[in-house]
Amino acid sequence: MFAAYATSLDFANPLKGLELGERPAPEARPGWTTVTVKAASLNHHDLWTLRGVGIGEDKLPMILGCDAAGLDEDGNEVVVHSVIGQTGHGVGPRETPSILTERYQGTFAEQVTVPAWNVLPKPAELTFEEAACLPTAWLTAYRMLFTNAGVRPGDSVLVQGAGGGVATAAIVLGSAAGLRVYATSRDAAKRRRAVELGALEAFEPGARLPHRVDAVVETVGAATWSHSIKCLRRGGTLVISGATSGDKPEHAELTRIFFLELKVVGSTMGTKDELEDLLSFCAAKGVRPVIDEVLPLDRAREGFERMAAGDVFGKVVLRP
Repeated sequence: MFAAYATSLDFANPLKGLELGERPAPEARPGWTTVTVKAASLNHHDLWTLRGVGIGEDKLPMILGCDAAGLDEDGNEVVVHSVIGQTGHGVGPRETPSILTERYQGTFAEQVTVPAWNVLPKPAELTFEEAACLPTAWLTAYRMLFTNAGVRPGDSVLVQGAGGGVATAAIVLGSAAGLRVYATSRDAAKRRRAVELGALEAFEPGARLPHRVDAVVETVGAATWSHSIKCLRRGGTLVISGATSGDKPEHAELTRIFFLELKVVGSTMGTKDELEDLLSFCAAKGVRPVIDEVLPLDRAREGFERMAAGDVFGKVVLRP
């Protein structure tokens, strides 16, 4: 079957190890199901995999991709939850969870095999392309906002780095849930898009906000860290799920954190129950993922190059 896969790992030049071509079809295993992939979406996690983060040379070649929507073995329309435990059947209380391609072959292929536990029904209201955007970036944003930040309708949130998959999701979900959302971006066009998606205002990075906010959604890292801390009200919460600009900020702002009793919460992906809630929320509220571009799988390298350059707004979707 045709697939996009990693053949080598290179931190400085991740796309060096990206290959497109034939790979063996997945083999059946007890308790697992094979999904015929109709759509799969790109995530920064796929670039980090090519850099060698979360995976070793012993796992290569590895089919990339952790998000997918498609048809199960009975022809049902399904969405894949990509967080898998060590046993491959749910995530037990003492298990270390992993994302699909850290241990098992991924979704950038005609078929993928996953534990039957990891498959959820796709709402009829969502297309395959839309549903494929939800299990990583959108689920991450959902958990950041509603589980780890604990914000409620009427609360205010700053989303750093509008345009990225998680940031875009946070703007749309936050607006739909009745939050007062602000956003930042270096790009004027992305700031305009953020407002069109529901942000009250969008600013250049580091700009002064109209008021301090209840929570900050942080995925940029070092470049925006100090600004994120300074934008929080007393007792506010910064939730971080990524550090695309690096993980070593020049100023940690420790004094401000303890003096204002701020909370800094790490967040990674989300649970199967949260994904089920997210799917229902999108179906009921008419919320739809922002899709930058849909490409055939044989043009996956173009999508990777655009994502690596930061030249996307929303999600890049691949269709086998």
